[in-house]
Amino acid sequence: MRRYELTDEQWEFLKELLPRRAKTGRPPTDLRTIVTAIFWILRSGAPWRDLPERYGSWKTVYHWFNQWRKDGTWDRILEQLQIRLDQEGRIDWDLWCVDGSTIRASRAAAGGGEKGGPMSRQTTLWAAQEAGLEPSCTWLLTAKACRSRRK
Repeated sequence: MRRYELTDEQWEFLKELLPRRAKTGRPPTDLRTIVTAIFWILRSGAPWRDLPERYGSWKTVYHWFNQWRKDGTWDRILEQLQIRLDQEGRIDWDLWCVDGSTIRASRAAAGGGEKGGPMSRQTTLWAAQEAGLEPSCTWLLTAKACRSRRK
């Protein structure tokens, strides 16, 4: 089995959660290949155009990824996985979170502005508030530390 490939057990769980496709027009692409390709992109962090040829056209895979995102398929899959993990006692709801450590945000998204530009205290405080953090949180300490370094 190749890296990032779905096991038979994983596929059996997922295939029931994917929407059924009409059998008109072109012959349908194998859904297991599409799901495996999507997971390959998400796990590797590669651009869509760098999808290995064994998975077919990157445009087809990207189309289905977006379609399933828009119609809530990914949300339903996540919900069913959570239910299954909870039934098996393998999820701690106090610690549940989605790992976004591989998602890179621009400096502007963090309130950093342009390279070498002043840091926006207003944006930092807004981000802290949206995260549900109190004004005395680390965000304020970080903002103060950044201001003192610029002097």
